Amino acid sequence: MKKIGFLSFGHWANHPSYQARTASDTLLQSIDLAVAAEEIGLDGAYFRVHHFARQLASPFPLLSAIGAKTKQIEIGTGVIDMRYENPLYMVEDAGAADIISEGRLQLGISRGSPEQVIEGWRYFGYEPSEGETDADMGRKKAMEFLERLNGVGFAQSNPSPMFPNPPGLLRLEPHSEGLRERIWWGAASNATAIWAAENGMHLQSSTLKYDENGKPFHIQQAEQIRLYKEAWKKAGHKREPRVSVSRSIFALVNDQDRYYFGEQGRGADSFGYIESDKRAIFGKSYAAEPDKLIAELAQDEAIQEADTLLLTIPNTLGVDYNVHVLSAIMEHVAPALGWR
Repeated sequence: MKKIGFLSFGHWANHPSYQARTASDTLLQSIDLAVAAEEIGLDGAYFRVHHFARQLASPFPLLSAIGAKTKQIEIGTGVIDMRYENPLYMVEDAGAADIISEGRLQLGISRGSPEQVIEGWRYFGYEPSEGETDADMGRKKAMEFLERLNGVGFAQSNPSPMFPNPPGLLRLEPHSEGLRERIWWGAASNATAIWAAENGMHLQSSTLKYDENGKPFHIQQAEQIRLYKEAWKKAGHKREPRVSVSRSIFALVNDQDRYYFGEQGRGADSFGYIESDKRAIFGKSYAAEPDKLIAELAQDEAIQEADTLLLTIPNTLGVDYNVHVLSAIMEHVAPALGWR
């Protein structure tokens, strides 16, 4: 059994073939899709966060709205770039969203990836300390976020407050008990996966990672997951770790599917540079008739190692078509692979 969710990048553009042409379209359709996904039995609705782009950028209003309109589905991100964040304000936003959803938030964070503008976090008022890189800054903010999520008081109260305070140091409110244990780290390397385990975060591994040994993508990703699990055990955490992997998977069950995605199934892993000094490997997309798709996915070692699978979706094609895409996986593929 696996948890299966969708991952949306939340694109929009004024293009005649798009169903999501404005920010309003994308936000409202994201809510509708999460509601529909819950109805067809999906376990999670996850959203990517990008700044300075016609994509989803402010996750907490969206997650709160979804939490208020659903009952069971997990809601989360994959991932929030911590270089852009105020960790304390983020604790308040995340706490509110988690309370609204009654404890269903699964928050993916990371130190960030290349963005739409050069050093975009500077426009948000942040810059690394002397001797730090922007990656260091992102990880430092992540650690502060994790610490404050614990709900321990740290701020000295005003002796003459507007409203009465409880005794002792004050914590951030609203505090959502248990949210600290539902934070995930998006890792692009083996080393950061190990770091995530040591710090008690679940692991999100996407459709790309740094190429560390030249092996096929799913093999490298599976190795990363095993290293993460070993590090988690070594760290002595009492709870079970969770691991998600993202995949572009399309079951071709009608002519429309074949028109949109028929060529994608003929692709392979690819290589490129998301940073000037680091070669990355990008996992292939899966698109085929259900029987062939089942056989191909059964060979994906990383999916076997993970407990959660996030299906990347073409959100610009609208709610109805994406429900069809997700339903096809749930009906024609998941049962045969033991995911359901």
